[in-house]
Amino acid sequence: MRGGLRERLGIGWTVHGDGRAPRPGTAVGPGERLSWGRTAGLGAQHVVAMFGATFVFPVLMGLDPNLAIMVSGVATILFLLIVRGKIPSYLGSSASFVGAVSLIRAGGGDSSAVTGAILVCAVVLAAVGLVVHFVGGHVVHRALPPAVSGAVVMLIGFNLAPVVAETYWPQDQWIALITMLVVLACTVLLRGFWSRIAVFLGLVSGYLLSWSFDLAFGPITAPDANGEVGTRLRVDLSGVGEAAWFGLPELHGPTFDAAAILVVLPAVIALIAENTGHVKAVEEMTGTRLDGSLGRAIFADGFASALSSSIGGPPTTTYAENIGVMAATRVYSTAAYWVAAVVAIVFGLCPKFGAVIAATPGGVLGGITVVLYGMIGLLGARIWVENRVEFGDPVNLLPLAAGIVIGIGGVSLDIAPRFSIGGIALGTIVVVAGYHLLRFAAQRSPRRE
Repeated sequence: MRGGLRERLGIGWTVHGDGRAPRPGTAVGPGERLSWGRTAGLGAQHVVAMFGATFVFPVLMGLDPNLAIMVSGVATILFLLIVRGKIPSYLGSSASFVGAVSLIRAGGGDSSAVTGAILVCAVVLAAVGLVVHFVGGHVVHRALPPAVSGAVVMLIGFNLAPVVAETYWPQDQWIALITMLVVLACTVLLRGFWSRIAVFLGLVSGYLLSWSFDLAFGPITAPDANGEVGTRLRVDLSGVGEAAWFGLPELHGPTFDAAAILVVLPAVIALIAENTGHVKAVEEMTGTRLDGSLGRAIFADGFASALSSSIGGPPTTTYAENIGVMAATRVYSTAAYWVAAVVAIVFGLCPKFGAVIAATPGGVLGGITVVLYGMIGLLGARIWVENRVEFGDPVNLLPLAAGIVIGIGGVSLDIAPRFSIGGIALGTIVVVAGYHLLRFAAQRSPRRE
């Protein structure tokens, strides 16, 4: 009985071979594990792989990175339980909300309004997961075909360009430039696991370089995150000494604002695309059909994001960084993810660790975000290429073109004196509604020669 329950929860692992390494020509499956010592080592690799992005994105959204690290561990455990251990994955902080959150804060929204909007979005995502689970995965492809999902992902990424240009890069342009070059070099010149953590390596390098510049050249005179010009040190570690070694992150509840919710909702499409792509990637690596688990994966992500945002944390998503670790090691064991999740929870309970993260220089974030935001946008193009979207068809071309320009350019539509839709939200509406309306009209109109 006890063994059957463990198997249903996905925690009844069997030892692969002698527990030392995958046998030649084989891989360690999700329901298997190596020895616990080696499993702990693999878990540590997963922590390193997710670490950079998981705390960078909350910093960019103005949320507590310490809480984000802790919640990511809890979210990962929930995900593994809900999918019954069939889909190895780490749930880290999502980048898909950064642009929308920037708009909310620019409009005067605080962290409670941000997390309230994310909470609503997460509930919608969980509801989509339930529909997919009971109806089937085909509903996702019909509602959000590759042409549409690719466009939404693209406009979400490229909408962030002004954030780099106006907020982060000006704080220290030379550190930003060098950090960017380090990320690019690590990605191209390093191999395997190390190339997968290029963002983390760039972050550490930029941090150390900023500290070295403070010692060598003294304070810098430049704008801060609010655009106010002043003289300051690049690295301010005063908060580290004051922080405790152990304690709970600061929690806060959500508030709900209709305008903020509308701005954030398009991210649901990006999260559906991310989760679907993750499940497909795991299918290819493990050779196991997972169509029946897609709905569970989407629901689990939505449920985890709702839990996180309800206490002040960021949204979550399945992480491609950890896919790279699995591809390099051929170990797909969910036991390693349990280890990573526990380690993340322990890190999250160390405020001193969070203070070090919060001291990340703005120039370093500028160098990282210029790469990350571009990568998010180009993921949309990747969806188009992989699915061979035909842009000779005006039904694909026109609504996508209009929606992307609206989303990237920040075009807005004033509906009432204090209510407008613009940017990502309006761009997504134009892409989704325009595509389906034109497709419907084209199917019912006589074909023109």
